[in-house]
Amino acid sequence: MAAATERGRTRLNGKLTWVILFGLILAVIVLAAFISLRRARVAIRVGKAEVATITASISTNGKIEPITNFEAHAPAATTVIKVDAQQGDWVKAGQLLLQLQDADARAQAARAQAQLRGAQADLSAVTQGGTQEELLTNRNALMKAQADLASAERNLAAMQRLQQSGAASQAEVDAARNQVKASEANVHLLQQKLKDRYSSSEVGHVEAQQAEAKASLAAADTLLRNSYVSSPFAGMIYSLPVKQGSFVNAGDLLLQLADLHQVRVRAFVDEPEIGRLRKGQSVEVTWDALPGRVWKGEVETLPTVIVQRNTRNVGEITCIVDNSDLRLLPNTNVTVAVIVERQQNVLTVPRESIHQDAEGRYVFEVVSGELKRRDVQTGVSDLTRVEITSGLSDHAVVALGAINSQSLAADMPIKVVNQ
Repeated sequence: MAAATERGRTRLNGKLTWVILFGLILAVIVLAAFISLRRARVAIRVGKAEVATITASISTNGKIEPITNFEAHAPAATTVIKVDAQQGDWVKAGQLLLQLQDADARAQAARAQAQLRGAQADLSAVTQGGTQEELLTNRNALMKAQADLASAERNLAAMQRLQQSGAASQAEVDAARNQVKASEANVHLLQQKLKDRYSSSEVGHVEAQQAEAKASLAAADTLLRNSYVSSPFAGMIYSLPVKQGSFVNAGDLLLQLADLHQVRVRAFVDEPEIGRLRKGQSVEVTWDALPGRVWKGEVETLPTVIVQRNTRNVGEITCIVDNSDLRLLPNTNVTVAVIVERQQNVLTVPRESIHQDAEGRYVFEVVSGELKRRDVQTGVSDLTRVEITSGLSDHAVVALGAINSQSLAADMPIKVVNQ
């Protein structure tokens, strides 16, 4: 019985030993697998720290418009009888560009001239006391009345002498005196006719007629002058919507002319960016129609109010841009980059390589097949690169990200799949 019990204990201990041994072997295998897995190299993309010029800018869309612009509009409904230029032509100051039918304008000018002459004649007659014939008649009548007055005065004096000698009665003296008074009244009346024949209201009416005639003549002259469109300055005809024989209504656009050596760009900047704007900041303009071409200018005016455009809150800016080659045309839609800051010959890395945590910004530098954390200070950034002011050396290789999107960590073994 005792021997059987001993043999059972021996078999149990043997099984337990094998179980423990198997467990130890399994643990070693798992640990080895874990270590092997942990040391597996992660495939990553990398970039390099390089010295370059980096520019911080505010990018938006804008539209080209002329600075010095001239528009001609039809002064009345008429017909275009002559066009002496073509769209796109560069013309000289004073050059005749277009002529409208002016028969109606000439007729209006002639009528207005006749009206003015009549009004001037009426005003001259009013201010001088009448027409030339009336003036001569009144002057002759005044001379005769003055002669009659002198004769009446001599007769009164004679009667008064005769009365003193008893040769004339008081009635004869009174009659002579009345004749003098009548002659004086007649002289005074004729003098008033020559001096103040018309009342102030009559004079004002005639003056108003003259002013109206002058205004009509000025309007007719303007209509006639605007029937001949000449260039007020040297420039390019960038819009010519009419042709010879076209009928135009009053106010219709005839042509647009501008000096396009400099143009204005009108653009809208998102509200959060407005605080970075300054007058005189450099501007770079690009146009999709001419890839690679850059026009340079500067900020002219800053926003004065925030407005809503679609879903954006924006402020309007204008920029003056050099267009010496005349390639930028009015109403062209362009891309505008306002240069906020530009650093030349500084160390830069791809934006994708920058990380940040509670301790600050850092990058992972690739050193001997592993990632090493490098705390860095950054400066100016653009859409693709960031300036490194300290913490990294030139030509350093930095990690951009794992191919399988795995998170990167310090001391992680890696293999580079791109340069």
